[in-house]
Amino acid sequence: MNPNPVSGLAEEGGTVSASRPTTSLAPSRPGSEPSPWRLWFDGSAHPNPGPMAWGVRLEAPDGRSWERCHKIGRSGCNNEAELLALEAALLLAREQGAGLLDIRGDSDFVVTQVNGGAPETVSRLAPLVERLRGLMGDQGQAALAWVPRHRNREADRLCRQAFGLPPKPAPIPGHGARRPKA
Repeated sequence: MNPNPVSGLAEEGGTVSASRPTTSLAPSRPGSEPSPWRLWFDGSAHPNPGPMAWGVRLEAPDGRSWERCHKIGRSGCNNEAELLALEAALLLAREQGAGLLDIRGDSDFVVTQVNGGAPETVSRLAPLVERLRGLMGDQGQAALAWVPRHRNREADRLCRQAFGLPPKPAPIPGHGARRPKA
């Protein structure tokens, strides 16, 4: 068993990696709103249902960044993998002392469930959803929002890396984005 240092779960086959700092962003000016930390997450079951993995990327306002990925040692569905990815992301943010959080993921299910917009939660996943709501509350200022898959490429790359898969090719402009509901 390989203990997962991010989610606290003891699971086999884990991979955890850290990146080097990226180029610096402009720091906040004194008296201005604090710049948010940016957090992306992605989870997958390959096939669905099947073995699960997640990837997360955290960027500090000063440009430092952290990346982690992990192959989970049990099977589940893609929605469970996405929820576990958000858990890992929130725990990484807490570990790094992140303040104001701007959280992005490409799972409508996770965003709707955790933000409380769904009338019902899948009973098997309800305890995990409640745990995530608690972590979001503990974080303080945190906003969780959906982004199209092409805007979540780094987290997807990390998730695929945990499976030992190559990154997906770059998207074709205008294809694959979610269309607004009429």
